[in-house]
Amino acid sequence: MHYPTIYTGTIIPYEGSKPSAIGKRQVSGGVMLNRLGLEGDEQAEKKVHGGPDRALCQYPREHYQFWQRQYPQQAEQFCAPALGENISTEGMTEENVFIGDIYRWGEALIQVTQPRSPCYKLNYHMDIDEFSVQMQQTGRCGWLYRIVGEGMVSEDQPLELVSRNSDISVAEAISICFHMPFDKEEYRRLMRAAGISASWSKTLQMRVLNGKIEDMNRRLLGV
Repeated sequence: MHYPTIYTGTIIPYEGSKPSAIGKRQVSGGVMLNRLGLEGDEQAEKKVHGGPDRALCQYPREHYQFWQRQYPQQAEQFCAPALGENISTEGMTEENVFIGDIYRWGEALIQVTQPRSPCYKLNYHMDIDEFSVQMQQTGRCGWLYRIVGEGMVSEDQPLELVSRNSDISVAEAISICFHMPFDKEEYRRLMRAAGISASWSKTLQMRVLNGKIEDMNRRLLGV
């Protein structure tokens, strides 16, 4: 059983960067989960954050030990929800969560749609140059959900796997999209994964059409 800690955030300004709702606070008791996410949670740039395919972000709590070792001088800041997650758990990682997985959570049903794509706002939020690049390279990205069925959820209700719909783990999706050299067949395989988000399908399809991997610096570094 994987019992989640729940976090929501509101949009605030960041000096030297654009406004963001990456700063989250813990929510206790029941909260409504609708098709666009947890009640009270906001997204600043809805073109690249949030929406039906990216309504909820989960991050493995055990990854924070790795980041504490990587950045010992900033170790104190590496604890949930430092990376802007809505759900923090132990025991669920990119290796054992798969694209298309459907989980029951309280009254709701949620489906894994894609790994999180780290962006430059993490660099400002953590005050670490190119932290987004490190997250992507290590594969410790977490993942996103769409809401298949709305309902009340709480930290007292576990995430229970009810349907596995593909053979591609979140870790493998990260490897295909972020780590491997150009591979048209692997992109097509990932596009066939049940539940994959529209934005990832578009990115992969554009790679197939253009015959190359897109420049990721704008997302990762804001340039």
